[in-house]
Amino acid sequence: MKSKINSHNEWDKLKEVIVGSARQSTLAAEYFEKTEIPEDKRKKLIELTNKASPQWFLDEVNEDLDNLASILKKFGAKVFRPTEHDINKFYSGPYWTATGNNFYNVRDLHLIIGNNVIESPSPRISRFYEASSLYKIWYDYFEAGFKWISAPKPMLSQNPLTPLFLDENQRKLTDEDIRHRELSGGRLEKLHKLSENEIYFEAANTVRMGRDLLYLVSTSGNNLGAKWLQSILGDDYTVHTTDKLYRADHIDTTVMCLKPGLVLLNSKRANPQTTPKIFDSWEKIWFDDVAEIPDHEIKFQNDVRDKVSRELKEIGFDSIISGMCSPWVGMNFLSLDTKTVLVDIRQNKLIKLLESHKFEVITTSLRHMYTQGGGIHCATLDTVRDSKLESYF
Repeated sequence: MKSKINSHNEWDKLKEVIVGSARQSTLAAEYFEKTEIPEDKRKKLIELTNKASPQWFLDEVNEDLDNLASILKKFGAKVFRPTEHDINKFYSGPYWTATGNNFYNVRDLHLIIGNNVIESPSPRISRFYEASSLYKIWYDYFEAGFKWISAPKPMLSQNPLTPLFLDENQRKLTDEDIRHRELSGGRLEKLHKLSENEIYFEAANTVRMGRDLLYLVSTSGNNLGAKWLQSILGDDYTVHTTDKLYRADHIDTTVMCLKPGLVLLNSKRANPQTTPKIFDSWEKIWFDDVAEIPDHEIKFQNDVRDKVSRELKEIGFDSIISGMCSPWVGMNFLSLDTKTVLVDIRQNKLIKLLESHKFEVITTSLRHMYTQGGGIHCATLDTVRDSKLESYF
């Protein structure tokens, strides 16, 4: 008999999981114009795609993902992989044209709530068809039955993201910004505001804790998204929102729940005053001392990706390759059960901290998680855990 989707939290024993892929990767070109893209720009885009994602780079990314899948299989989990299709082709809506990105961060657009799969509406037009890479997997699960929900597709009549600072030279750096720069070879995240004119959110904006979900209002999830999610989940669940922790994307470099009553918090973003009240009774592990972004990642971004991004801008395209993940993606781990966690091998201080709290730590390497835009938690999606719906507060 086919398994039923069943995942209520981030920590119960992992039984089945999806691991991402980068075998079809592009530079995610976004073109907010109604006019047809000239042929010379299309040819230039193909040339730049090959520069931004050379074969040696994709080979290393996929080697690491294959190894991650092998580790999870050895743990006893059943592993699924996306069905790759060519996302280097242009596709269009009424107001924009784009190419895709990759199928690496499988968690970003899929929220598993018990026996429900919720496909989330990203504000990035380059992610419009990304979720379809998992449809074959969902159809397999569908034989056993589950509720498959897709959020309304946004029209995106204009770019929903606007720079938070019109003049970066006028930006007042926070302690987080300063430490970010120290850990990333002098780089800073470019921050944006997300509009409220349509429902936008990416699933990685949420932390699942049984009947309670914590939702980060950020550049990848707005208040309308939280309101829609609550309306879909109904009275059995409570969606708690916070906008006090982090100004950019996704919550899983800031809040990671290890088991009932224990949460790991990024102390460069959270403090006792800004930590959501739902954690008042939980034990808190404060941590931010991640490893520096490796030199090879910074060099690839500076020498290759940044140059390609500038060339794209010159011909009218935006692209997410203009930025890297923050160094705190090193905190982005996957719990295999309440005693076992899978952690980035470079995070020696985090490993020792977790071991001091009696966790068994398994390590793996994702050499290009900073330029690919996601760590271990991002690149995996737990579909079945040995869990039941409970309240932990």
